Amino acid sequence: MKPVIKKASAVAAAAILACALTACQSAGTDAAQTVEATAGQPQESTAMAEEKTEAAAEQSTETEGQESQGTQDNAPGGSLVVYFSWSRNTRNVAEEIGRQTGAGLFELVPATPYSEDYNTVLEEAQDEKSQAARPEISDAIEGFENYDVIYLGYPNWWGDMPMIIYSFLDDYDLSGKTIVPFCTSGGSGIEASVRSIRSACPNANVLQGRRVNDTSAIQPWISQLGL
Repeated sequence: MKPVIKKASAVAAAAILACALTACQSAGTDAAQTVEATAGQPQESTAMAEEKTEAAAEQSTETEGQESQGTQDNAPGGSLVVYFSWSRNTRNVAEEIGRQTGAGLFELVPATPYSEDYNTVLEEAQDEKSQAARPEISDAIEGFENYDVIYLGYPNWWGDMPMIIYSFLDDYDLSGKTIVPFCTSGGSGIEASVRSIRSACPNANVLQGRRVNDTSAIQPWISQLGL
């Protein structure tokens, strides 16, 4: 009987070894299949994931900023700098007023541009004045009714406002608004044009205004206005 027991034990040991080898081979095959299945898929690195997160955050912040600015620009009780500038002189003053007051900016651009030649534009301005012309403005102000304070800027041409300013006064209802005129000029004052604005806008509060040729004078003037 002893030889039989040894043979049975050997057969059992061989069966156990075969099962173990089969299990190992199956596990190895599964692992290899897993590696093969994922090897062709692009793996996103940590750096790439961080870049995507940062970009999404920046885009969200930028969108929120744009929405906030749009709300502020059109908020009731806001202020707006409306100006015409043939050269950059009046534009520089307008932009500085915008910076110091937080007001929006709108440039009056004629649909038919003026000449770039100084002597020619003086002739054009004189012709428009003699004809009481109303040059067409190329664009419109959105949400104008939401602004309570209008800073109105222009160069002094022939002792008066350029006729495109009259176009603006005709096109928009300024009743109940506060108008703060300012002009740039080499010599003439602003008094005559302020009288013209008051005549054109009898239901607006037209302040005395100021001739500004030096942007350093803007901050004290703005402070005095108390707006």
